Amino acid sequence: MVSTTKPMKKTASNEANGVASPSHLIDARIKELGDWRGETLARVRTLIREADPEVVEEVKWRKPSNMLGVPVWEHDGIICTGETYKDKVKLTFAKGASLEDPKNLFNSSLEGATRRAIDIHEGDKIDEEALKALIRAAVALNTSQKRPKSA
Repeated sequence: MVSTTKPMKKTASNEANGVASPSHLIDARIKELGDWRGETLARVRTLIREADPEVVEEVKWRKPSNMLGVPVWEHDGIICTGETYKDKVKLTFAKGASLEDPKNLFNSSLEGATRRAIDIHEGDKIDEEALKALIRAAVALNTSQKRPKSA
């Protein structure tokens, strides 16, 4: 899989220092999974990029037990994260509680005041258009709350 995400300055400097870019780390995570979870994460990633061509990929929360970290998609703040577990791929929307969800995609973390998540299990069909609409809504919310830079 070829990464088409525009690198940010810190990513370019990381690559110059021999550190993999976030996009390459996500590629590695997908490859490492090697099963339906990798396929699902790859598909979701494609849908996120289609919904927001300006999305920035990051990887956060790297630790010895998870060297590749958690994929994070951002646009003026976190849109969502893509965690993988034995039985699911979980897309957690940072401001999901503030988003309209007319297709009821959110099926996890519903009790929280801020976040909402979508748990995708093996064999689940993703409503691709509804997911892209949710991504666009999250981007719109982030950009509407963007603070102007101080002079």
